Amino acid sequence: MAKPGTPLFLERDGYRRRRMMDAIRLLVILGAGLWMIPLLWPVQGAAEGQDVPTSKALLYVFGVWWALIAISAYLARRLGRIPAQTDDTGAL
Repeated sequence: MAKPGTPLFLERDGYRRRRMMDAIRLLVILGAGLWMIPLLWPVQGAAEGQDVPTSKALLYVFGVWWALIAISAYLARRLGRIPAQTDDTGAL
């Protein structure tokens, strides 16, 4: 029988490490989706006064780019703090 306070199925650090790696993988998909949003914006000539200025579109694209860099740096730093999974001998 398992001792009280011990993990039942997975080592806690290993589980967190895998979830961080999953978050980093999903960040790529999120970024691609966010960069596709300007394709849905109305274009010039569709209706007067409904188009989005290029300056705002560029601010959006570079804002998303900056946010993706900041989030990936944060996740990479958090991933570096979690120790790698080791076996009983201490080897990686």
